[in-house]
Amino acid sequence: MTQQKQRNLRKQMAPYEKSITKNSVLQLFNTLIPFFVLWILAYQSLSLSNVLSFLICIVAAGFLVRMFIIFHDCCHYSFFKSRRANDVLGNITGILTLFPYRQWQHDHAVHHATSSNLDKRGTGDIWLLTVDEYLSASFWTRIQYRLYRNPIVMFGLGPIYTFLLKNRFNRKGARKNEKLNTYFINIAIVALISLLGSWLGWGSFLFIQGTIFMVAGSAGIWLFYVQHTFEDSYFEEDEHWEYVKAAVEGSSFYKLPPLLQWLTGNIGYHHVHHLSPRIPNYKLEEAHERTEPLRNVPTITLSTSLQSLKFRLWDEESKSFIGFKELKSLKTSQSKNNLTPQVEPK
Repeated sequence: MTQQKQRNLRKQMAPYEKSITKNSVLQLFNTLIPFFVLWILAYQSLSLSNVLSFLICIVAAGFLVRMFIIFHDCCHYSFFKSRRANDVLGNITGILTLFPYRQWQHDHAVHHATSSNLDKRGTGDIWLLTVDEYLSASFWTRIQYRLYRNPIVMFGLGPIYTFLLKNRFNRKGARKNEKLNTYFINIAIVALISLLGSWLGWGSFLFIQGTIFMVAGSAGIWLFYVQHTFEDSYFEEDEHWEYVKAAVEGSSFYKLPPLLQWLTGNIGYHHVHHLSPRIPNYKLEEAHERTEPLRNVPTITLSTSLQSLKFRLWDEESKSFIGFKELKSLKTSQSKNNLTPQVEPK
C-alpha cells in the first residue's frame, strides 16, 4: 500500500468520526438498564437456585463487556461530542468496570500509537517476545513468559491480576491529575463494594459479582488478545513501521455472530478502530462495509480464532507467529544446518 493510498484511507474515515447523541444515549439505556436488571434477577434467584443465578450472571457479564466498550469510547472522546460528557461517563463506567479512567486513557493512547511496533512494546499491550529475544532470555524470564502466555494463566488469573490488582496502582511517571483520578476511582470502588456487600450479604454479593467479573474479564482479555494475535498479523521494527499498515494488517477483523457482535460493541471491527479511534463503536461496521479496501482485510471467526492460542512468539525471519513446538523444530533445524559441512563453490 503506497503512502498516498494510506493517506486516502485515513481520509475516508472522516465521515464516521462524529458521534450521534441519540445513538449514544440509546446505547447507554440498552446497556446499563439490562445489566442492573440482570444483576437484581441474579440476586433474587439465589433463593431458588444457584445454577439459575449463575446462568443469569453469565448473561450479565456480556452487558459488562458492552459497558466496557462505552468506557473505551469515552477514553477516545468518541462516545459523546462533549469532552466533559465523555469524562463524566468514563469515570462512572470506569468504577463499574474497575478501570482507572485517566490511567487507562493514557496507556491505551500509547497502545494505539505503537501497536505492532517491535521497538515500542510494553505499554497497553500483551507481553510479546520475538524468537531471538526468547532464545537469548534468562531461564527465569523464559519461565515467566511461558506462564504468562499459558491460556489458563492469561484468561483465568489474568482478570484478577489486571483488573483487581494492577489497575489499583498508578503507573510510574503519572501526572498529578492522573494519580488523583486513580485514587478517586479506587475509593469509589471500595465504597460501592462495601455498601453492596453489607446490604446484600457478602456471600451473595461475591457470588454474583465474582461470577460476572470473571466471565467478563476473561472475555475481555480474549478479545484484546485475538485482536492482535492472529495469523498473517503485522509487526515491524520502528524503522519500517507504518501506522495505517499496523491498523489494517496488525489489527484483526473478528467476525462474530450478530448477538456477540452487539454485546461486544462491534469491537471485532478492530482494524477500523485502530485506523480511526475517533469513530464511535456503533459506526465501526458501517465504516468497514462502505470502505472498499477494508472489506478485503483478513477475517477471523470464532472457530479460526482458536488457532491464536498456539501463537506464542513472533518470528522476525518468517514474519509470523509460531508456537513453542515450532520453536523446538526451528532450533533442531538450525542445529543440523550448523553441523552440515559447507561446500565452497569452485
